[in-house]
Amino acid sequence: MTFTIPADGPLAFPITPLRTDLSIDLSRFEEHVAWMVGQGAPALFVACGTGEFASLTASEIGELASVAVGASDGAPVYVGAGQTLPTAVACARYAQDAGAAGLLLFPPYLREFDAAGLVGYVRAVAGSTALPIVLYQRDGIAFEPEVLGKLLDLPNIVGLKDGLGDVERMQRIVHSVGDRLAYFNGMPTAETYQPSYAAAGVPHYSSAVYNFVPEVSWAFWRAQHNGDGDQVAKLIQSFFVPLAELRRKVKGYAIALVKAGVTIRRGYSGTVRPPLVEATAEHRRQLETLIVHALEIVEPGAMKATPY
Repeated sequence: MTFTIPADGPLAFPITPLRTDLSIDLSRFEEHVAWMVGQGAPALFVACGTGEFASLTASEIGELASVAVGASDGAPVYVGAGQTLPTAVACARYAQDAGAAGLLLFPPYLREFDAAGLVGYVRAVAGSTALPIVLYQRDGIAFEPEVLGKLLDLPNIVGLKDGLGDVERMQRIVHSVGDRLAYFNGMPTAETYQPSYAAAGVPHYSSAVYNFVPEVSWAFWRAQHNGDGDQVAKLIQSFFVPLAELRRKVKGYAIALVKAGVTIRRGYSGTVRPPLVEATAEHRRQLETLIVHALEIVEPGAMKATPY
């Protein structure tokens, strides 16, 4: 199967705006996707980690996929799938019907099982759809090279995303599997890890901050892509590391703080679904300070000049 992930920019993972009654605000979502595409997003990963995948039903994921494809202006849309096997298969069918470009396959609902069970899960999902599938190792679920080897006969298994932070494992996989798969860094605040991942042969990464500071996301990508180590280090130390430290203060902030950033820059995002909790007022103030500082580094005057 021919599969080419856009390599000309940071990969965008839009939030899922929610109303106060916790229902999805599809009109806000459509507006947000269109705005991200307008900022040059080369690809969109919808209803994934930043989009609160774990709290969504398969039908909600289908609605988000349809809206995103319609608002993407031709940018490829990849859609989250996973949880129980029937749910993963339903997500895959909804995504295919919506015209999505592919799937990001999350681990199954169990966290303890034999490797043969993981292979069986992936095979069942892959057999249910013609869409390209990027596997996602996270939450303690990891693919060893020999396990991946048992899946490479499936033509629609096209990539592997790492959310474990195990660069050594990814190096072994890249060495073993080679260019048969595309490789992604999927860590929270992925930019802090990307210099190490890039050196290990993992060129792609998810940029959650694209939701609220695409200027910073692009500045980092350009610096990394062009070998500007000084700018990479400056952005990591002045923005991404402090953001990562703020995200660690409360479990679930990997999503809640991104939504807070969208509220600061765009004036909306809505709440998060329990068991996630909202960012506190103090943490929002700290986040706004980080945003202002980062924007002044990459685009002086941007915070005042943009009508957000």
